Amino acid sequence: MGNDGKGPLANNQSAARGELIERALERLPAAALSLGQAFAAAGHELALVGGPVRDLMLGRDIADLDFATSANPDQSVAVLGTWANTHWEIGKEYGTVGARRGAEVVEVTTYRSDNYQSHSRKPAVDFGKDLPGDLSRRDFTVNAMAVALGQAGSISFVDPFDGLADLAARRLCTPVSAAQSFDDDPLRMLRAARFTSQLGFEVCQDVIGAMTSMAERLAIVSPERIQGELVKLLLTETPRHGLELLVFTGLADSVLPELPALKLQVDPLHRHKDVYEHSLRVLEQAIEMETGPDGPVPGPDLVLRLAALLHDIGKPATRRFEAGGAVSFHHHEVVGAKLAAKRLKALRFDSATVKAVARLIELHLRFHGYGQAGWTDSAVRRYVVDAGDLLERLHRLTRADCTSQNRRRAEVLAFAYDDLEARIEELKQKEELAAIRPDLDGEQIMALLGLEPGPVVGQAYRFLLELRMNQGPLGEAAAVAALKQWWQERSV
Repeated sequence: MGNDGKGPLANNQSAARGELIERALERLPAAALSLGQAFAAAGHELALVGGPVRDLMLGRDIADLDFATSANPDQSVAVLGTWANTHWEIGKEYGTVGARRGAEVVEVTTYRSDNYQSHSRKPAVDFGKDLPGDLSRRDFTVNAMAVALGQAGSISFVDPFDGLADLAARRLCTPVSAAQSFDDDPLRMLRAARFTSQLGFEVCQDVIGAMTSMAERLAIVSPERIQGELVKLLLTETPRHGLELLVFTGLADSVLPELPALKLQVDPLHRHKDVYEHSLRVLEQAIEMETGPDGPVPGPDLVLRLAALLHDIGKPATRRFEAGGAVSFHHHEVVGAKLAAKRLKALRFDSATVKAVARLIELHLRFHGYGQAGWTDSAVRRYVVDAGDLLERLHRLTRADCTSQNRRRAEVLAFAYDDLEARIEELKQKEELAAIRPDLDGEQIMALLGLEPGPVVGQAYRFLLELRMNQGPLGEAAAVAALKQWWQERSV
């Protein structure tokens, strides 16, 4: 999982370095060159820094442009005031000024030399003297490269920590020792995991060692910041790599302890894998089932991915050893839904995400009753109503949950779910299945029974809804007759 260091580049790596630099300079946005000229004309240094430089070399799209400068914040404001269409000074006390020119958004930050306190990841900001000093405070060497910009469009590549070699070798190392870097800002450990998924890089051995030994430092990081990094990781194309690194180093014990706990549980329904491995595979398969932007589940879909990853976290608490050596996990979906909600709330996820993920986990086994015995139309309606606007996600989670290597079993499950989806579609053609409601609304119920708003109206509504579920659309006349009979029997 690790990469052992920064040895001398082989010839092919040297060629790769040249190609990376050439690629970056060719794709350098015109706005960067123009801004460099503006700062140089005012007597200040300016350099494109960090992720944009890395991504230019990797051929990745870049959004915002980040710059470092020798100018103090007031001087930056003066230059941006004439160069940009608009600028803002939020963050000025930390040396950062933002601006927009046309479609380009830029952030310009005065060279910094931060001092971290052991009890906080928020640095005491000190302005630095030069670009190499500013780059030394970056998280990883591949983010500690810069393109210095000058007058007449002059440019030069700045790489004091050999980040280009690490980029060519696709490895993640820190400018200073990993222990010092992570002690300064423990959130960088989670960024390391995210970058393994986002960039497909391996991590250096000292990075792995520091991540393994310094997990307790995450205690000074707010849940909101941890959640932010976890979300970024989950929304990458291959989140499995970063999640495996979190589990391998023990960081997951502090971030998402329910995930490594699954390594201890062997699922009798998936004998070829433990539940941890099964859950990662379900996540991968769910991602494969996401749709394009015009589809029902546009990817990347955070709710689906969280539900796929956490769908079996109730198994450790519900494992039971049965007679004959069998193992059961009865009601693990209910327990898992509660555990997922608790964990996501602790990570400060919004209530809508918490509710949706928990509901998907609670429902993910419902389909297995269909495979064992044919469902009535009423049962199909309940499945759709219970899923609500999560139905398309539930379709994908249920299908992704089959990771069996038994081809016959996998085909049977797929065929059964195909049949269920066909039944749902057939009922949709006959009924407004996605929005099932009684044939009479609350106002009609009150008028027919002479009631004022109150609990009895709700009871009548639920009676009609149950009737609608069991029998399908009744029509207003039949619903009125049924309601009157219910009222009469209730009054006896």
